[in-house]
Amino acid sequence: MDSSDKLRIIVFGQDDLSNTYVVDQAGYISFPLVGSVAARGKTQQGLAAEIAAKLRQGYIRDPDVSVEVDTYRPIFVMGEVQNAGQYNYVAGMTVQNAIATAGGFSSRALQSNVDITRQLNGEILNGRVPISDPVRPGDTIYVRERYF
Repeated sequence: MDSSDKLRIIVFGQDDLSNTYVVDQAGYISFPLVGSVAARGKTQQGLAAEIAAKLRQGYIRDPDVSVEVDTYRPIFVMGEVQNAGQYNYVAGMTVQNAIATAGGFSSRALQSNVDITRQLNGEILNGRVPISDPVRPGDTIYVRERYF
């Protein structure tokens, strides 16, 4: 999980705590009773366990917490595609799926590999990958022009 992800957090039996929360730019969510909780880089199960542990500290006797990603950060597809732009991320998406979502390659596209820019644990990474590689939420995909 990372900033701008929208999370659906359910504390079973506690309707007033169950809601949708957005991860802020610093990587935290603001959760009632316990305050800021770090979400960046955590799994859904890891975040649920941390919230439950904080709620156990004098707030709720035995909390049962569930975390689901409601909406992931969008991906961006640029360069030699039919319709460059921002698109919704879908779990399991590959580079090829993302390009298809953007209308497919243009006639001038280099179709063998693409450049991806990805933020991982606060660090920006750039790399050239085959179109079969998986996409992550927040990725920027750039399709280069081929040389004739």
